[in-house]
Amino acid sequence: MVGMLEVEVAYALPSRQTLLRIEVAPGTTVAAAIAQSAIQRHHPEIDLAKQAVGIFGEQVPLDRVLEQGDRVEIYRPLLADPKEHRRQRARRGR
Repeated sequence: MVGMLEVEVAYALPSRQTLLRIEVAPGTTVAAAIAQSAIQRHHPEIDLAKQAVGIFGEQVPLDRVLEQGDRVEIYRPLLADPKEHRRQRARRGR
């Protein structure tokens, strides 16, 4: 369809990645693209109220308008605080 944008919606687990290519209308937001992709059918554990999203590794709000070729990434929740993890590694190294 003329005027549509091609974007990707991605979600990765340690064991597998889901990457869905979709076409969206100009003006489509990150949230709308995620809904349109139906990625939550594949990954019902996704909770956008708790999980961050980004485009090419940069965190963005759900109302960010997409551009041609954007890859929307849904980030898994952190299992551990990275700062605390570094502190623990530093203690073990002493």
